[in-house]
Amino acid sequence: MKINWGVGITALYMGFVAMILVLVSMSIRQKIDLVTEHYYEEELGFQEKIDKKQRSAALADPVKWEVQNEGIKIVFPGNVTEKDLSGEIKLYCPSNDKNDGKFKISTQNHTQFIPVTNIPAGSYHLQIDWKNKEQAYWNEDVIVISHKK
Repeated sequence: MKINWGVGITALYMGFVAMILVLVSMSIRQKIDLVTEHYYEEELGFQEKIDKKQRSAALADPVKWEVQNEGIKIVFPGNVTEKDLSGEIKLYCPSNDKNDGKFKISTQNHTQFIPVTNIPAGSYHLQIDWKNKEQAYWNEDVIVISHKK
């Protein structure tokens, strides 16, 4: 069986179109979780975030955290008056934005405990955005939550 050049070109063109359609359909079905929906506002505050990180790094008694079986224990500096302490703790899950969490800072004896019973196991970015009176600070780290029994 002999194929003329017109049929060959048509087959090649149809194969190319089929490949493009497959790639387009794969890309449409791909789930993409954004770090934030507000990129512009985040970018404007980036220098402020850098300044907060530098202030945190300069503290003699820095914020400490530890992931335990029951939860995340966060210890704030002892020289901070608890009533002057405010802010927010965020858990950002890069693999699934439905696992993200936000917690208002509320301490007892300079310690905040976040139970992990309702938080799915996985890797998270722990982001602590806190204030002592009017001075703002930022701490962050990557943590892994696992539900060991």
